[in-house]
Amino acid sequence: MTPTVSYIRSVIMERWFLLSLFVINLIGTIYGYYWYKEQLAMTKWYQIPFVPDSPTASLFFTVVLFLYLIKKRSPLIEALACVTLFKYGIWAVVMIFWGAAVAPIPWTESLTWQHWMLIGSHLGMALQGALYFPYYTFQKRDILITATWTLINDYFDYQFDLHPWVVTELDRYMPSIAFFTVVLGLTSIFLAAIFMMIPSKVRLWKYETLYQK
Repeated sequence: MTPTVSYIRSVIMERWFLLSLFVINLIGTIYGYYWYKEQLAMTKWYQIPFVPDSPTASLFFTVVLFLYLIKKRSPLIEALACVTLFKYGIWAVVMIFWGAAVAPIPWTESLTWQHWMLIGSHLGMALQGALYFPYYTFQKRDILITATWTLINDYFDYQFDLHPWVVTELDRYMPSIAFFTVVLGLTSIFLAAIFMMIPSKVRLWKYETLYQK
């Protein structure tokens, strides 16, 4: 392990860093749900869990961070956070650039400060989920449950038009977007499963789990 990697690993588990990341993610999650307010208002109550994809991903990670702060862990929530942070972090960035690429004006002009804010925050989502790979303790069952949730969510998103709103220029590409989303989800699940099998001396087995396997 290089000194840089060793330093990063030591810093990200410091209490001040965990607390800072927890506050940032909590605020981001609340703002994320607020961002979806118009779409949520138009959605049937029983379909609401399938609408705010990114805020729910950051909510999972916020819970993970809170548990780490109190020396506890939930392998299932770790798996949900790990997979969905990467999936929706990358998905949002791709959709923004894709929308800009097919816009009737030059893509550099179509991107506003809000787009760049979303790009930065969603890349951060994907990055922070990956940063804690060595510490996660999820196992096969947790991956299977996460995979089931992810695929069900994709089904509802594109069968019932519950996916996050995109610019109108992307509407004609919706079948391709649906395919990309499923492939990205499967890729995220596969990567999580691979990292799960890589030995790590810093996995947080010492933390009390919220449920017994």
